[in-house]
Amino acid sequence: MSDTIAELRKLIQKSYDVDLTSIDPHKPLSEFGLDSLSLAELVFIIEDHFHIDYPDDRTGVQTLAELADVVDDMRALAPAT
Repeated sequence: MSDTIAELRKLIQKSYDVDLTSIDPHKPLSEFGLDSLSLAELVFIIEDHFHIDYPDDRTGVQTLAELADVVDDMRALAPAT
């Protein structure tokens, strides 16, 4: 499991009180009780946590693994601090 997936799992567990052991990175995020409003909120949480700007054209992700790919892509593009 990637570090990004592990961090995202912890963010979801903390923000939405989802059992960490039940979060499968390849299952749809909706299976963890996250509706469209929760997913929009999660994007803001991710932006703050990872210090990235989440791209508008990648909001259709369905799984945690896909979400981690977007985060990793944005982190790779971010200038070094």
